[in-house]
Order: sequence, then structure tokens, then C-alpha cells
Amino acid sequence: MLPKFLVLLAFSSSVALGAPVRREVPQEHSHEKFLRSVQALLGLDNPDGIVDSVFGLLGNAAAATGAGNIADANCLQQATADRAFTNAKAAGNVQGQVDALIYRALERNSLQVGATTEPCATIQAVNPEIAAIQQHQDPASANAAAVNKAIALELARQIKSVGGNPLDALLAGTFAPGDLNDATARGNSCNVIDDAQGCIFTQNLLIPDATEEEILAAVGDTAAATTTAAAETATTTAADAGATCAPPRTVTVTVAPAATATATEGATTASSTATASAGSNLQRFAGALAGQAAPIVIIGGRGFLVEGSDSFLNIGAALGRSCDIQHNKCANVANSAAGRSQGLSVGQCDQQNNACRAANA
Repeated sequence: MLPKFLVLLAFSSSVALGAPVRREVPQEHSHEKFLRSVQALLGLDNPDGIVDSVFGLLGNAAAATGAGNIADANCLQQATADRAFTNAKAAGNVQGQVDALIYRALERNSLQVGATTEPCATIQAVNPEIAAIQQHQDPASANAAAVNKAIALELARQIKSVGGNPLDALLAGTFAPGDLNDATARGNSCNVIDDAQGCIFTQNLLIPDATEEEILAAVGDTAAATTTAAAETATTTAADAGATCAPPRTVTVTVAPAATATATEGATTASSTATASAGSNLQRFAGALAGQAAPIVIIGGRGFLVEGSDSFLNIGAALGRSCDIQHNKCANVANSAAGRSQGLSVGQCDQQNNACRAANA
């Protein structure tokens, strides 16, 4: 395996000797956390000798140098994702399967701003979930918004099919379209190898392909989609909590100019008024198969926090995320030896997830 710094040195310069002047600036490390996850999975079993997950996101000439036994460079990204998915599935690793799906959907480097990359036409993926996904295209290419949105919606369906959170499909998005007349060909991309999360996230450069409600509608979660859509149009305000004896924090949601509802934690009245104390858990579901409880949801961040880190603008999306995190943890246990010995199945986790969402509807 080539060390990462050699991969970067060899393939991450914007103008290589003999390369076209208007070559697209490299961005293969923009979603770094997914490259690292897929590389770790690839290390479990790699019969094709693929050198590193980064090669699948490079242009064909560079990709071929690290393709191992994969003869068609157009298929290296798919082959890498397929092997990583197979290994994750064998290990009962749901998040690994999700990461492999997201990696498959990432944009590959093209020869210039606005150029597209070819689909894989010579190799059939072993896993139908991987076969259903194509890579994102340069956002400055023709009809890119519609193409990339369709990819994101299909990605969401496949992520849900393996027990993941379909909203994670939005993490595969790419950058804002670059200027076709930009002489530097730099566009709006980034490529930082030492950023473990990925510079597209830490530099806030990702442009979502779809809205949360469109993702949820695409996977058939119409109830959650309706809740999310309504909440996205609402105005949410939260008054700071005072001292111990002061009144609890109150969240006011304006649904329409003529209708205002105040939510208070712990009791819902006919007038839709409830009060949520600062720091109190808004997650109402108490089920916990295999000891995996739904993460707490509290007021904070942009509006609401899940597990103290994921921040959401509306309560519906936050509660849905909490239920999905519980589902993923439950599914991981169900797919483990311990879970199988207890008779736990992913189907039971699915049923619990439905109950969790219903409890918070």
C-alpha cells in the first residue's frame, strides 16, 4: 500500500507535467472520513489488490496506477465500494455499509471544470445496493443539479435498506458549481488530506442535493417528511433558561401568521402548550432493545441537539435522527454474534424504529 503522503504527492497537484491547462483542481480528499472508513474495510479482505480507496476517485490515468486487478479504471470506484460493502456486511457493520454506499456516490475528479465522468459499464457489482448507485457529477456540468439529486435520492433508499439513516445521503453532495471561465480552474472545491472529517464539511462547502423532506419522501417516510416540511417553514425561538428557581425555557413555534403554538416539555394540552426545561430530554420513546436507548434530544445548537452534537433546526428532524441512531445501534447488535444468540433480528429493530417515530409524532 502506498503511504497517504505519496498518494497526495503523486495525484493532488492541480497542474501536472503534460496535463491539460484547464484540468479540474483535485478534490479526492474532500470527503476524507468516507475514504478512511472504506480503506479500513478494504483492509479486511482485498483480493483485487486495490492500492487505496483514494484511487477510485481520481481521473482514469491516475486511478489505473492503483487499481490492482481492476482493468477498467471507470469501474474502480464501484469495485472499491463493492468490496468494502461486502466486508462490512460480513462483519455485521451497518455504518460500514452506509459509508461504502456514500463513497460510491462521491464525485470523481474529471479532466476539467464542467466535465463528467463515465459510468462503469464492464463490471457488475456483487451487491445490488452498490449497483444501484452512480457517482456524482461535476456541479458545473450540464443538468448536474437534477442528475445529482436523483443520485442522492437513490442513495437514501439504499442506505435505508441496510438500516442506516437515509438523511446521510446528503453527505455525499458536492460543491457549488465552479466558473467555467475561471483561468485557475479552482472553482469551489477543497482537498485537505489531514482533515479527518473532510474539508467539504469542516469548511462548510457542501451544497445539499435535496431537502430533508425530499429525502424522507423518497424513502417512503411520508409522516416524517410532512413533519420536517412543516417545521422547516416554522419560526422557532427559545428564551434562555434562568437560575434553578427561574421559569423553564419555552420554545415558541409560529406555524402561520394567525396560529402560534408553545411547546412545554412534559405535558401537552388542548391548546398545544407545553414547556421544555433547558437540558431536559425531548425524546419520548423509552424502548431499548438490547439495551440500546434512543439518544436524548435537548434544546441547543441551531435549535435542537441529538446526543449533544448533531444540530437540527426543527424538533421533528432531531427526534427522527435520535430514533434512527437507536435503530442503527440496535441493528449492529442484531447482526453480531451476541445479538443472534439472543434471538434479536434487524426486523425487530425496524419495528422499534417505527414505534419510536410514532411516539414522537
